[in-house]
Amino acid sequence: MALLTMKELLEAGVHFGHRTRKWNPKMRHFIYMERKGIHIIDLTKTLEMFERAYHYVREQAAQGKGILFVGTKRQVQAIVEEEARRCNGHWVNRRWVGGTLTNFGVIRRRILHMLELEHNFAEGKYERLPIKERLSLEKELLRLRKDFDGLRTMDRLPGVVFVIDPTVEVHAVHEANALGIPIVAICDTDADPDRIDYPIPGNDDAIKSTRLITSRIADAVIEGREGLQVTETPVERPMGMPTPDMIAVDEEHLMEMMEKLEKYEEKE
Repeated sequence: MALLTMKELLEAGVHFGHRTRKWNPKMRHFIYMERKGIHIIDLTKTLEMFERAYHYVREQAAQGKGILFVGTKRQVQAIVEEEARRCNGHWVNRRWVGGTLTNFGVIRRRILHMLELEHNFAEGKYERLPIKERLSLEKELLRLRKDFDGLRTMDRLPGVVFVIDPTVEVHAVHEANALGIPIVAICDTDADPDRIDYPIPGNDDAIKSTRLITSRIADAVIEGREGLQVTETPVERPMGMPTPDMIAVDEEHLMEMMEKLEKYEEKE
């Protein structure tokens, strides 16, 4: 069966890019057209690049390599954690701590300290401490969980880093590039695909779009680890993108969505 279909991508809004004034010329190859001030992503390229990334992730998972999901934007935090948990992967969805990859030895010691605190609280070892000291330890544990909860089982560097919006997760991309760790990423029209090993052109802001692609990447991890083989049978797939008049663009809704995103970006 097909890993993704054109219909699924269209229904999830994967084809909506950013406003034309915010584009990165390096994404020109993945842009189909401009409509009402918005770049429309070529979904035939998305299908092609996604299948390439999917097979790579599945292959790495089959070799026992871990995958790290990274997405700290508010609208994708829950998706990142949910899908990473489902495939027993690792995740960062709050903030990227500098050195998470490049200084992993120190980060791992912080994770072990977090696990030790959790164990001690569970065993009641801090019950006799003064209230002030116990509260201080509780606050420390909360801070550690916020930063490292998704990394608690990561005892070595991941084999693949999956990123939602590399323009936001610049530090994660930089560290993975520095260590030569392959990156799979959802790249919107404002991204730099040259820094990504397996770019997947698509809307990296909409919840439906990011959930669709992230869930299928998690499926690739599960299939690789379980040794499953995906039999791809011929399916009826459009030879190219739908004609412009077939691409539904509700201008009022789209403008409202883009304005909200711009306000969110200004606050960040």
